[in-house]
Amino acid sequence: MVKKLGVVGSGIMGRGIAHVAALNGFEVVMEDINMTFLDKAMALIEKELDKGIARGKTTQEEKNRTLENIKCTTKVENLSECEYIIEAAPEDLSIKLPLFAKLDEVCGSDTILASNTTSQSITKIAAATKRPDRVVGTHFFNPVHKMKLVELVRGLETSDKTLFTTIEIMQALKKELVQIKEFPGFVTSRMNAVIGNEAFNMLMEGLGTPEDIDKAIKLGLNHPMGPFEMIDLVGLDTRLKSLQYLYETLGEKYRPCPLHVQYVAAGRLGRKVGKGVYTYERE
Repeated sequence: MVKKLGVVGSGIMGRGIAHVAALNGFEVVMEDINMTFLDKAMALIEKELDKGIARGKTTQEEKNRTLENIKCTTKVENLSECEYIIEAAPEDLSIKLPLFAKLDEVCGSDTILASNTTSQSITKIAAATKRPDRVVGTHFFNPVHKMKLVELVRGLETSDKTLFTTIEIMQALKKELVQIKEFPGFVTSRMNAVIGNEAFNMLMEGLGTPEDIDKAIKLGLNHPMGPFEMIDLVGLDTRLKSLQYLYETLGEKYRPCPLHVQYVAAGRLGRKVGKGVYTYERE
């Protein structure tokens, strides 16, 4: 069983994956390009653990052990001893492909490389390495410590052994799995892209306020979050990149709404910057 797990990226998803892995007993090495990012991630993980203690979901002992299990680094080379690595870098192949090539270079030949991509081709990512049989997709959901689902995506060359090891790890993280064939957007990203894009079209047409559109979807369709609440949580830039990829690969129905494009151009990226469709206190 894998004991040492690497996480590339300390943003919302990276720190969430590191949090859950460390809480469940894995030694975690979390890498990012800047120690400021890593310090912020550790502070936010501690904040979430404190919330868990306040709710009676986590003990002080579990908090201490979780934080002790996470080591931070700004050097990809320091992931070399990890047996399994999960990449949670921005949703951009110009970042992911060189990163996987570098991980392939510095990691042992048996190390499995997983991507938390929401929509990109695992086969294309795997082709940047000399170990395509040991590359797999593990699409977690935000917030990672609360959301049960992981979409497990097999590339063209992904081996049965890689799949089995990944299932074993996800079970250790107490996640529920769905196995998805590789196709742009998988299941959830395609569905969310359509819903969120249509919500933006409604807003652009003046059909209703963001609050009323969100309320209609939550109460009328029984969704736990409205589409604008979801987009703000995920990040308008992240969702736009997924939409653009789906538009390029699957066609017209995924054409990004011009208002969404305008919001991103204005820097309204969601909760992470304090303003998206709604305005928030900045983290």
